[in-house]
Amino acid sequence: MTTHNLIEIKDLHKYFGKNEVLKGLDIQIKRGEVVVMIGPSGSGKSTFLRTMNLLETPTKGEVYFEGTNIADKSVDVFKHREKMGMVFQQFNLFPNMTVLDNLILAPVTTGKLSKEEAVEVAIELLAKVGLSEKAEAYPQSLSGGQQQRVAIARALAMNPDVMLFDEPTSALDPEMVGDVLNVMQDLAKDGMTMVIVTHEMGFAKEVADRVIFMADGKIVESGTPTELFEHPKEQRTQDFLAQVL
Repeated sequence: MTTHNLIEIKDLHKYFGKNEVLKGLDIQIKRGEVVVMIGPSGSGKSTFLRTMNLLETPTKGEVYFEGTNIADKSVDVFKHREKMGMVFQQFNLFPNMTVLDNLILAPVTTGKLSKEEAVEVAIELLAKVGLSEKAEAYPQSLSGGQQQRVAIARALAMNPDVMLFDEPTSALDPEMVGDVLNVMQDLAKDGMTMVIVTHEMGFAKEVADRVIFMADGKIVESGTPTELFEHPKEQRTQDFLAQVL
């Protein structure tokens, strides 16, 4: 296990019943790297992302995060998960709490920050995602794009070492997608390690250090955006890109 790899996954398999969704995946993700995963629906991308922080338990394989195999039953996965921010397709905000309270909940509950510190961090993060004026608003009064930006700020409030994004823009109206992608782009510029499952090919081209193409539960091909989008080697990749580009 090399130290500059933040995440290292070895021979990852995942079955749901008899259905093998992930078929022996290997990946290393370096600190500060932005990895974008693309591929047809049902190729296992979201499942793969969810096994990185053990929201899905691997059937077989090892998941190293910061040098620890978090798939090992004896490891306190919650401790490690605190360092992994996760943003879902659905925003999963608590509807009965203000935006500010949504942001401070985890840092305060886990004892990471005092309430005063958490509020200070939350206000900074709301400014970062362009929603300073919404601190006292409730989620249902916000647009989908605003809710998703709050969800990103909430994940950042724990000061994670990596951010995992599972199709963060796919539930949004087209005109709101840009705002969310801009926030993610700023995070990439700040050096945040990110793993992103998305259908936004333009974003993948612009922001990714590496693009991974998945199909049928396997990594078919990976490379820089230029390599993958302009010179794909595998027929499966070429067919997919012909449909989406």
